Amino acid sequence: MRVISKSILREFWKKHKDSEQQLKAWHKEAAKARWTNPSELKAEYPRASILKNGRVVFDICRNNYRLVVKIHFNRKSIYIRFIGTHNEYDKIDAEKI
Repeated sequence: MRVISKSILREFWKKHKDSEQQLKAWHKEAAKARWTNPSELKAEYPRASILKNGRVVFDICRNNYRLVVKIHFNRKSIYIRFIGTHNEYDKIDAEKI
């Protein structure tokens, strides 16, 4: 899968140092992934939340942070839509961001 864009993650982990290793690991795994549907993603990430409009929420650092992506399985693309603290996540609509 093509992850667009790692720079968003990089900027986040500069501010939140404790997230760096887990975000790097997530990016590496997502870039190698060959998911063709949400079920395949859930098999690898059972705690991920599958939302409407192709959105998926990943818990980062034991749920201290939330990563929202939009996945186009047919295009093999992942678009990072949001990365933030759990409190910041509570203030957004993850299905529309």
